[in-house]
Amino acid sequence: MTTTYRIAPSILSADFARLGEEVKSVIDAGADWIHFDVMDNHYVPNLTFGPMICQALKPHAKTASGVAVPIDVHLMISPVDALAVSFAEAGADLISFHPDASAHVHRSIQAIKSKGIKAGLVFNPAKSLEVLEWTIDEIDLILIMSVNPGFGGQSFIDSALRKVELARQWIERSGRDIRLEVDGGIKADNIRRVADAGADTFVAGSAIFGKPDYKTVIDQMRVALG
Repeated sequence: MTTTYRIAPSILSADFARLGEEVKSVIDAGADWIHFDVMDNHYVPNLTFGPMICQALKPHAKTASGVAVPIDVHLMISPVDALAVSFAEAGADLISFHPDASAHVHRSIQAIKSKGIKAGLVFNPAKSLEVLEWTIDEIDLILIMSVNPGFGGQSFIDSALRKVELARQWIERSGRDIRLEVDGGIKADNIRRVADAGADTFVAGSAIFGKPDYKTVIDQMRVALG
């Protein structure tokens, strides 16, 4: 079976003074999803975007022909539930969160899915996948962090590849259609290795937004993916 790959540029590395234009430009360049890194300066360092930014950018998240491009929200916040609901109401299509940031993981998943959108779990570089034993039947996405969350521009942590392999095994055993996303240090020269480990969705920030030609970078990633 052919794998459908998704490239999800992270607007954390975009020009904040012209976010609407940046979202449009990266979609025109071939982005499949738009990735929001939501940080609270508490659970992780840095303070980024709130639901109002998501709501404002939602009309820009579409192709030139008018096809909606999913907004993929990664919550690096604690507590989870209230802000997850706010992002869902602001137009998010997928919302993922860190299990250790929620007092009740099932309740947080249910809060997201009650809004009719997809829910995912995120795992930091040093966090175990053990919680999947109890949640794999309820989620739509697993996000493996290949850097420590908090800042863009970090280098890829190679041990994340083993975790991607383990997450792929969980997905295969579940028999469910679950996206396996990787976030951190993704570039054209390592994206193939990450795909070979089992990932199908790739978050890239500075690797795309830090370059003068977004399409060239995304095309290079697609060539590497084959």
